[in-house]
Amino acid sequence: MTREEAIQAIIKENERRNAEIYAKFDPVSGEGSVGERKKVVIDDFPVSVQWLPVEMLRVPLVRQIVECGSVRAFLTDNLNVEYTEEDRLKVIEQFVRIRCRYDFAFWAAVFVYIKRKGGGEDILFRLSRPQRRFVERLERLRKAGKPIRIVLLKARQWGGSTVSQLYMAWLQLVHKVGLNSLIIAHQGAGSDEIKDMFDRMIKAYPVEMLHKLGEAYDANEPKLVGVGKSGSIYRVPQRNCKIKIGTAERPDSCRGGDYNLVHLSEVGLWKATEGKKPEDIVRSACSGVLYRPYTMIVYESTANGTGNFFQREYDMASKGKSQFEAMFVSWFDIEIYSTPVDDILSFAASLYDNRNNDNVASSREESGKYLWWLWEKGATLEAIHWYILERAKYNEHASMASEYPSDDVEAFVHSGTMVFDKYKVEAFKKYCKEPRFVGDVYADADEGKNALKNLRFVEDRQGVLWIWEKPEIDEDEKVTNRYLTVVDVGGRSSKADWSVIVVFDRLFMAEGGRPAVVAQWYGHCDIDLLAWKAAQIAAFYDNSLLVIESNTLETHDKERDVDGDQSQFILNQIKGVYPNLYARKQSEEDILQGLPTKYGFHTNVATKPMVISTMVKVIRENLYVERDARCLDEYLTYEKKPNGAYGAIIGKHDDLLMTRAIGLHICFYEMELPKFVKRTKRMLVKKKNAVSAATI
Repeated sequence: MTREEAIQAIIKENERRNAEIYAKFDPVSGEGSVGERKKVVIDDFPVSVQWLPVEMLRVPLVRQIVECGSVRAFLTDNLNVEYTEEDRLKVIEQFVRIRCRYDFAFWAAVFVYIKRKGGGEDILFRLSRPQRRFVERLERLRKAGKPIRIVLLKARQWGGSTVSQLYMAWLQLVHKVGLNSLIIAHQGAGSDEIKDMFDRMIKAYPVEMLHKLGEAYDANEPKLVGVGKSGSIYRVPQRNCKIKIGTAERPDSCRGGDYNLVHLSEVGLWKATEGKKPEDIVRSACSGVLYRPYTMIVYESTANGTGNFFQREYDMASKGKSQFEAMFVSWFDIEIYSTPVDDILSFAASLYDNRNNDNVASSREESGKYLWWLWEKGATLEAIHWYILERAKYNEHASMASEYPSDDVEAFVHSGTMVFDKYKVEAFKKYCKEPRFVGDVYADADEGKNALKNLRFVEDRQGVLWIWEKPEIDEDEKVTNRYLTVVDVGGRSSKADWSVIVVFDRLFMAEGGRPAVVAQWYGHCDIDLLAWKAAQIAAFYDNSLLVIESNTLETHDKERDVDGDQSQFILNQIKGVYPNLYARKQSEEDILQGLPTKYGFHTNVATKPMVISTMVKVIRENLYVERDARCLDEYLTYEKKPNGAYGAIIGKHDDLLMTRAIGLHICFYEMELPKFVKRTKRMLVKKKNAVSAATI
């Protein structure tokens, strides 16, 4: 594709994106609204052409009216009654009530008043594009009969809190009697805003909609009454439901009870108070919510750094390891963050021409590469133009990212400088995939001389060894230096760092190709058993070179106040059974002094920058094949700290990363290229005879 063709393609794609963003949305007719819909025509209805939720069309009354094509025909042909205007209005009212149950956007646009931004009279609530995305997610869970559990990470000023609260009100006022809600704000001002929102909504809400059709009611009856003397609990008597509003600043106000719906607002900003951490407040608020349909818990917040409760919960949800689903809303999903471009052709050309440009003229700009990345993420040219103008207000990228994150990695602001180029990391994603086999390697014993006898792989879907490619072993021909096994030692408790054993296949390096990750053990266990497990996996992969990062072993000795170097004792034990163990290079002085060989790779102030530098080059030039997407997440959250040290940002891990950094350095700089040789005999452990007086 020529440059001119590429630029025209950008402009055409931009037109498509804008058409999607600004597609017609009419919540009253239903055109362009939330969920799957079908166009229907009812001639004498106030809105004759409607796009109704498909689920609603299964209701007999609705189906019959639609089939008749008018309310008049429904009355005269289906019900065989004489047509009257009074009856027509009754049918319409019943139809509207039914639609309110199936169509949140319609209910909000017809009956729910909210404060107008910038002042003026209250207005009916019309969902914005990101709000419709959020409701889509909520509705998918509700319609599937599942509990609603969402961790919502958001950019500012799009009304995520408003949707959460009004969706809960919809469930309370329209769907089920007796649903109680609990809303906890960051601070007092936030709880006041929430209370004001509910007051406005219920004040304008028709009292007859709180009753069944035909049920007697008093037009002046109260719709919201206080409960008790706390001033924080209210009840809608017609629906027998409570609304409790608390604040994280006063933990006692957050205690849950008989609640079905919980919205926790700006959780990332909650501060630990005396005797109460955010997780304690959340546990107290949510512990009584049963895991069943028509229950809802939403943790919602802008990001506020890393290592806090909200970031941990979002991470677990995004990895599928939580009851919750993760949802992120970027700044360019929000329509208001867009500025028209005067010369669209020149703007598109500049974006294309600078797509690989890393340079920036000042600290208040982004590189052409970053702007191109925004385009590839889905931002329109108009949104990118807005970003350029807004970015000039901030002296560093992190400040802009905290207010207007482009993705969920960028959202959690960190203090250091990211080590790896995120655009280059993206290129590794296409090779990541689910393992072909899951299980573990076993032998006749877990440790000792029988730990390598009768090695076998046993499949187990809950196993901790993932295999993408099993070892290829030819009985007649051996490929030397083909496999490499690397270990990063963690701890045995669930709160400790992960232990990782990774296997690289270097076969294609013989012809200028790339090494690839083919297997990985990822879990927790005692460090001595981990070393033996690593030996088993290394032996399973054709007696590959086994590299064990020894720092944790040595630190473990010091923490237990053990005399001597027990780490070397463990490794020497393994060496006695498994001969292909990595040893550190000895200096001439060490050799002259006759110092013993030390096994394992020691990460220190000299070796860590060395292997990280190798990793930077490997990622920059795409020099290996990664299979585990979790490792890419670690690359994106690895930083150089203000003090110059390397490490994961607070709340993140670098266990997978370090196995790659150490392994790939050895792979490229210490091991010889693989060679094909005739196999004379399999590498066997020589049986040692016992020493006795006779042998002496």
